[in-house]
Amino acid sequence: MAKTICVYCASSQRCDPAYHGAARRLGQVLAQRDFTIIYGGGGAGSMGALADGALAHGGNIIGVIPQFMMELEWGHQHLTELRVVEDMRTRKHIMLSHSHGVVALPGGSGTLEELFEAITLKRLGLYVHPIVLVNTRNFFAPLIQLLQHAVAERFMNEQHLDMWQVVNSPEEVPAALDAAPPWSANAREFAAVR
Repeated sequence: MAKTICVYCASSQRCDPAYHGAARRLGQVLAQRDFTIIYGGGGAGSMGALADGALAHGGNIIGVIPQFMMELEWGHQHLTELRVVEDMRTRKHIMLSHSHGVVALPGGSGTLEELFEAITLKRLGLYVHPIVLVNTRNFFAPLIQLLQHAVAERFMNEQHLDMWQVVNSPEEVPAALDAAPPWSANAREFAAVR
């Protein structure tokens, strides 16, 4: 059965072009491996590049977008499927609950909020699938350092460092998804730091 991968990414059109290039390549890589992609449904920035990369290689890509964004004409017009939902909360729930893994590309507050929700739910054993960060231009280095600091300061347990994998290029994503350490609902046993 084909797996569905949730991709968190940004709509900024002013960031370094390398970010859009990486997003396009991720779409291509996932499409060529027969993954279905589910993402935020946007047509601009890394969102649009991801979708275009997947579509150009025959990929199956599902967008989930809130109604207000459709009214602003932010939706990608050529997806396999575009689901229009009531709000951001519903969008996030559908994207994560229908996925067998998460890939986070660099982005702003929205992307980071989505990523942290996935990490938090994994910590609680409510999401047990791989989470992969694509570290284009070393974007995630400060975040990774902060998470390691949270462990060092005993706000998280050492085991929590296994919740995500970090790769430098989109081409490494499929192997990282396959190699992610197993995770289960038993994670809630060490979710709290005692």
